[in-house]
Amino acid sequence: MNARRTARGLSVHAVIWLIGAFVVVPLIYAVISGFKSTGELTTNPFGLPEHWKTGNYTGILRDGMFWRQIANSAGIAIGTASCTVAVSAMAAFVLARYAFRGRELFYTLFTIGLMFPFAVAVLPLFLLLRNFDLLDNPLGVILPQAAFGLPMTIIILRGFFRTIPAEVEEAAIVDGCGKFRFFWTILLPMARPALGTVSVLAIVTSWNNFFLPLLVFNDPKWQTIPVGVQQFQGQYSTDYALVLAYIVLAMVPALAFYAVAERQLIGGLTAGATKG
Repeated sequence: MNARRTARGLSVHAVIWLIGAFVVVPLIYAVISGFKSTGELTTNPFGLPEHWKTGNYTGILRDGMFWRQIANSAGIAIGTASCTVAVSAMAAFVLARYAFRGRELFYTLFTIGLMFPFAVAVLPLFLLLRNFDLLDNPLGVILPQAAFGLPMTIIILRGFFRTIPAEVEEAAIVDGCGKFRFFWTILLPMARPALGTVSVLAIVTSWNNFFLPLLVFNDPKWQTIPVGVQQFQGQYSTDYALVLAYIVLAMVPALAFYAVAERQLIGGLTAGATKG
């Protein structure tokens, strides 16, 4: 029995290490390749650089457009997360704590939204944004991203809100606490793990979004970092080392954010399951 358990543990660790290698090795390769010249990258693709060319990285870091793209992505991500969480929290509160005719129908309509990818709505969305003069406007990205993020966010928050015992709300009402005050001062602080989780998901989704900013922004000053990577790759398509350096630097903010928010994300997803 012990031998079987040991073998099973070793196999699990082997799979984890294999998956980790698939993630880490390409990242390390990209980082090292960014210190090479394109010629050296062609002749010595897997070895260490003979001469570490830091200019690839420092040149990008001195580029104001790179930092503008980072700032655009961050601002749009924060705006998207704020709109998504604010609207979803109120909708989830009603769907979780109020009993009324048609409640499950409304909830089903929100869940159906998970079935429709963004690509299906590209043409009508573009026409709508043009009619409202939201092209080359950050709201033209923030509002649609928030709308497409509502279904998943409402599902997560509704499940969490329903785990809050009814006795808590009844005690608050007895003490003279109204519905809105209960929602604002009691429920939201108790739901902090779930709110943190959906905020992280909204920020990461917005940061990685490529198609919508490409559709909305024609002015380079509003470009986000995923669009910037594509534009940079097209401009320096033959300088592979420089392109790899740009991609690595573009990934750093997202990796740093995820490293900080990982515990919040995992804790929020499991919090609802541990409440009784």
